[in-house]
Amino acid sequence: MTRDPVTPTLFQRRIYGTVGLAVLVALYLLVGLTVHDPWRGDDARYFGPVLATLRGESWLFPMLAGEPLADYPPLYFWTASAFAWMGSNFLPAHGAARLASAFFVALAVYFVARATETLHGRSVRTPGALLALGALGLVLHAHETQPLLAVFAMLALVVNGLAELPQRPLAGSLKAGIGSALAFLGGGFSGLLVTAPLLPLVLLFTRECRTPRASGALLIGLCLALTLAAAWPIALQLTQPELLTLWLRAEWLRLTGPALQVRELVDLLELAGWFLWPLWPLVLWALWRGRRRLATLPLMLPLLSLMLVLLWLVTSGDSSQARMLLLIPAGALLAASGVSTLRRGAASAFDWFALMSLAAFGVLVWLAWTAQAVGWPPGLARHAARNAPDFVLPDGGFQLGAGIAISALWILLVARLPRSPSRAPANWTIGLVMLWCLAVVLLMPWFDHGRSYRAVVQSLDIAVRGERTERPNACIATTGLPDAMRSSMDYFAALRTQRITDGATPCPLLLVHTERLRSFGEFAPEWETVWEFRRGAGKRQETFRLLRRATP
Repeated sequence: MTRDPVTPTLFQRRIYGTVGLAVLVALYLLVGLTVHDPWRGDDARYFGPVLATLRGESWLFPMLAGEPLADYPPLYFWTASAFAWMGSNFLPAHGAARLASAFFVALAVYFVARATETLHGRSVRTPGALLALGALGLVLHAHETQPLLAVFAMLALVVNGLAELPQRPLAGSLKAGIGSALAFLGGGFSGLLVTAPLLPLVLLFTRECRTPRASGALLIGLCLALTLAAAWPIALQLTQPELLTLWLRAEWLRLTGPALQVRELVDLLELAGWFLWPLWPLVLWALWRGRRRLATLPLMLPLLSLMLVLLWLVTSGDSSQARMLLLIPAGALLAASGVSTLRRGAASAFDWFALMSLAAFGVLVWLAWTAQAVGWPPGLARHAARNAPDFVLPDGGFQLGAGIAISALWILLVARLPRSPSRAPANWTIGLVMLWCLAVVLLMPWFDHGRSYRAVVQSLDIAVRGERTERPNACIATTGLPDAMRSSMDYFAALRTQRITDGATPCPLLLVHTERLRSFGEFAPEWETVWEFRRGAGKRQETFRLLRRATP
């Protein structure tokens, strides 16, 4: 038995309608996006090509600290560079560049909402957008420099285009073709493989698309996708053929790498389980309810997308967290259709769980802040001090006031939320957005202190300048230095390193990096330590050491 929706008041229609949804998306995407330094990991790593583009070093092929980076084609980096250039007067380069992430996530949410409306009706459009935005794993990646967000948005565009095939075959196929080509420009052959096969697959497996108009339009869309996708490799071949060869070799290694083993498949399912929460229970319910209608476009299209992405994850052998992003569009489509058919008890349970779980996390955020501000609870305060011993809390009064205001607004929104089929996903997404805003206000300074390389680079820069007083323009060799640190060195201090080849280097300086409690390797007696920096604790501990070759 489904719930009968209650007609909302005018105030509720304004706050919880399209305007309120737009404000919620803006809060989610913009709060905390531009205020922190490039963080260790993908955030700092993929800011490197943006910095190279801004400096005019390369725009056709991504570069990191003077070296080619063959991870992704340049779509995301072009977009991030454009935002960084436009926002240069009022935002730091790394903050403005991250606006590209907000742009692509907003596009993805919009395309998912449009596809949901086309496939399931206008009443399901809002739950589709809320569930796409509310996937638990999206939070951190939506606020970092992440090229896979471009593929995420383009996959949503392809699904949106294919959802329109029965009504507008040519327009829908052109959308899908353009989306697939841009997915290639954003993610390489992986982006093409999770989008282009959808065009012939919907023709084979859905009744609605087995018409002359739809089949002809799909053929046009597929030809458009392959033609546009070839533009960037051709341009690269004409200008920098050696970089095209490098990129093709890297793509081949990624595509032909070992597939996931059985044990890794279990890890993949565990990762997808929390990353796609609360989508996957609703997906299973939607598939069960529609088990006799699986050959119809509303169910088969997202199901095919899910299967393609999962097949790509398994065969590529890479189950990194960011790749789960490509499961969200199809998951949100299926979950939205499941929300509208939930039984009253299940819907109430989902609603109650969303409220209680996010409220519990909100209490934990407050406890983490009080541990920094007043040292209570003592165990948590000791843990925070051990991981960031030199951290100094900023203006605690402002944080306290802003945190109380966010918590009060959260309670008010939840209390006034009208009863409707979309109440549970709205409750979850509103709570998630408010929790994120609360975490940004109370904990962002602490996280920024522990995950930024700024302090390391500034200390290293002083040491290098001291060494260069005796040896001007002395180069720095490196062994085991992460790309995130190399990008941060280039950004914060214009320091670049050279790789060691054949176990030797002409550079008089050597920068060595180790993680956790591992010891440094053995070096020749001619190398002596002149600088050392340690940060973090436990599994997050990093040690940097600068060595100098003794003058004969």
